[in-house]
Amino acid sequence: QVQLVESGGASVQTGGSLRLSCQASVNMFSIYCMGWFRQAPGREREGVASTDQISARSYAQSVEGRFTISRDNARKKVYLQMNYLQPEDTAKYYCAAGRKTPRGCTLETSNYNYWGQGTQVTVSS
Repeated sequence: QVQLVESGGASVQTGGSLRLSCQASVNMFSIYCMGWFRQAPGREREGVASTDQISARSYAQSVEGRFTISRDNARKKVYLQMNYLQPEDTAKYYCAAGRKTPRGCTLETSNYNYWGQGTQVTVSS
């Protein structure tokens, strides 16, 4: 069974930075795709960033160049560094684990089997 616990969410002003962390409790952590997703009130959950076992990364266009996903396989952790935050980044952010598809580690929620409880990020103007 996979357990994921996010931390690091907070309220910040426009232009600020945050670093989210996700601690995984799972055997063979390194084989999993790890992703960050977010969901704002009234909106569907969307993929933000993903990383595979060797740290090949994918990003949503809306965060490209501002957010960086990274992973530490030895510590079973995944991070999301968020810079130049904007009010539209306000959402609950979720860490997820899934298996790699033929298309790699995608940003599609359907490819992820395990989810954390989320951490809230609020960006004020």
